[in-house]
Amino acid sequence: MARLLSVNVGLPRDIAWKSRTVHTGIWKEPVQGRCKVGRLNLAGDGQGDLAGHGGEMRAVFVYQIESYRHWQDQLQRTDFVHGQFGENFTIEGLPDDAVCIGDRYRIGSALFEVTQPRVTCYRVGIRVGEPRMPALLTSSGRPGFYFRVLAEGEVGAGDAIVKVGEADERMTVAEINALLYSSEHPRERLERALRIGALSPGWRWSFEALLKGQATGNASGNAGLAPASAAHPVAPGFRPLAITAIEQESADVLSLTMRDPDGRKLPPALPGQYVVLRLRPAGDRPPLLRSYSLSGPPSTEQHRISVKIEPDGAAGTYLRDHARTGDVIEVSSPRGSFILQSGERPVVLLSAGIGATPVLAMLSALAEAHSGRQIMWLHAARDRQHHPFAAEVRRLMRTLPQGRIFVCYSRPSAQDRPGEDFDAAGHLSRSVFEAIGMPQDADVYLCGPNRFMADMKAALVAYGVAPEWQHIEIFNGGEPLNPGIVNATARAPHPPADDSGTGPLVSFARSGIAARWDASGYRNILELAEACDVPVRWSCRTGVCHNCESGLISGAVAYEPQPLDMPPEGNLLICCSQPTGDVVIDL
Repeated sequence: MARLLSVNVGLPRDIAWKSRTVHTGIWKEPVQGRCKVGRLNLAGDGQGDLAGHGGEMRAVFVYQIESYRHWQDQLQRTDFVHGQFGENFTIEGLPDDAVCIGDRYRIGSALFEVTQPRVTCYRVGIRVGEPRMPALLTSSGRPGFYFRVLAEGEVGAGDAIVKVGEADERMTVAEINALLYSSEHPRERLERALRIGALSPGWRWSFEALLKGQATGNASGNAGLAPASAAHPVAPGFRPLAITAIEQESADVLSLTMRDPDGRKLPPALPGQYVVLRLRPAGDRPPLLRSYSLSGPPSTEQHRISVKIEPDGAAGTYLRDHARTGDVIEVSSPRGSFILQSGERPVVLLSAGIGATPVLAMLSALAEAHSGRQIMWLHAARDRQHHPFAAEVRRLMRTLPQGRIFVCYSRPSAQDRPGEDFDAAGHLSRSVFEAIGMPQDADVYLCGPNRFMADMKAALVAYGVAPEWQHIEIFNGGEPLNPGIVNATARAPHPPADDSGTGPLVSFARSGIAARWDASGYRNILELAEACDVPVRWSCRTGVCHNCESGLISGAVAYEPQPLDMPPEGNLLICCSQPTGDVVIDL
């Protein structure tokens, strides 16, 4: 009979790691005597990162003594103690290849249900003293599993673990784990997994995403793990495009229209996507890489970008001063996940300044489709001189039966006409949303300067727009994900302090930073990005979770360690990859 060997608890603490501070509950110590089991926790226990651990479906983590013995042999270790893997219950019996999701067990006076395998992160590597541990646990089929507490009670070391029920659909913890993290995702098994009522919502979402990817023909990569920012991958590389038109949109915005010089079709773009330009203003210096949203209507004949000319902006100044009709520049394929969603929901296009470019492409697509959806264009500008696309937006809106425009000028001039050029002086805000009757159930597409974005996100939440209906584009990199890291100071991206590498050039396109690879100083591209303070996302740091999956704009990489499931062509995992030549990465 299976047996509870040890009950382990611990409250979160701050620890030092790689010159950073990590807040973690991975340290667990055995409890003497009986321990109360609550719906969300054992008495005296806590989780440091509630986004990745804890909650009703992950209340109690279980690991087997048989797996301890396996890792002692594999790692040649004799120093493991109960709680070493961050588990609450160290048990004997119930291996991952025998326990099924939905199995129910009575331990002591409490009742539990198996909900999911453990999702490993870098912190188990810290606790075990083996950085590879997240990948080893997952690839070995020994992840351990989580219990949900069905009935509170008390437990203690030595209690028998008695099976009292099971799910109708039988899939083991190891099977569920492999179905998500391996490279094999058979449709029949995905459908079986989704029939298990006890399966936790996060794993259910991942399997639904895998099924959806298969249904749409996007079977490469792992849609169940890839972050939204890594959606819609395209083949890496730049192609030469000829500038066919240059237009001054406002005092500080310039539009460039580009076509293939040989008349070949361009890759189709989804409304809201962007391209990366590789500019070479100086012969022997690294090229300038800049991301620009496509601002024109959907087309495979031409791409239009619109560039704001900043006083100290190297790329914009170069294009203004040197780009001429007929010039050929290097342009990537369209990419990005800030795209117009299909459906019948109301649409709010909310922008400021040059942030109008991706939502203008969305408006063009809606107009071309003669959409009957309720559509609101809300824009903030300084004044008429700095208000690009005003006439174009009015023209497009006239084709939409439920289209409406509202424009705020923060500093209108004496020549700017209220009711014609703009609707109100000041700034967009929650009170403006209320005054104009903005629909709360709309899909809101938001783009603009950082301060505007922060203000609008707060205003949307206060107004009652659900987070899942807010779609946000961030020009200069994405929002970082560094679980458990505390007291970190945000810094603008910069070259590494010790920029003495002589290897391939690694360019972070959105951050505008490039550095030579130094194989002796960095184990992977993630570590180089961190040395440059480039915003990054990660969790496992060993090629398992795909949180770090990013766009590979050009070049190629090698992997060490090898990911459990490779990303699709055009993407890479920065946590376990090294450049094999010059690379450009969408960060």
